[in-house]
Amino acid sequence: MSLGCNGAMTNTGPMTQRVELATVRDRLAVDALVTDYAAAVDDGDWAAYRELFAPDGRADYRSAGGIAGDAERVAEWLAESMRAFAMRQHLIVNRRLRFGVLDQETGDTAQVRADYVNPMRLAGTDGASTAPDFVCGGRYAFAAVRTDDGWRLREVVVEEKWRRPPPAATA
Repeated sequence: MSLGCNGAMTNTGPMTQRVELATVRDRLAVDALVTDYAAAVDDGDWAAYRELFAPDGRADYRSAGGIAGDAERVAEWLAESMRAFAMRQHLIVNRRLRFGVLDQETGDTAQVRADYVNPMRLAGTDGASTAPDFVCGGRYAFAAVRTDDGWRLREVVVEEKWRRPPPAATA
C-alpha cells in the first residue's frame, strides 16, 4: 500500500497492476477494432469488414438511408452502395468506452459511443473522383464482445445527425 496524490491509501500491489494492465490492453484492442471498422469501410475491404464481426454480428444503417441486417448482408449492400463514392474517409472521434458483463465475467463486452464526420467524394461515370463532396456526421454505437479470436463487433448502429449533400449543378 502507498499514499496516492490525494493522501488516500492506494493498492499498487501486483494483482491490481495486472488487472489495470489487462484493462488497458482491452481498451487498446477495442479502440483498434473501431479503427479497423472505419478503415475497412473507407478502403472498400468488405472481407475485412465481415471479419470484424462476431458470428451473430449485425449492423444498422437505416438512419442514414441504408439497411439493417447481419454483417454479410450489410457488407453486400455497402459494397454496392459505396460504389457511388470514389473516396471515403471516416473520422471517428470522442470515443467513450464502457466494459460490461457476460456470463458473470467482467470485461467480456464493451459499448463504444463515438461521433463521426464522413466526407466522401462522388465518383464520375468512369469511377474516377470528381467534385463536389458529400459530407455527413452523427454518432456510432458499437457493441463488442470478447471471442476466442479476440474482440469482435456484435452490433454497429449508425445515428446520422446531419448531412451536407453536394450543391445542385448549375446550368
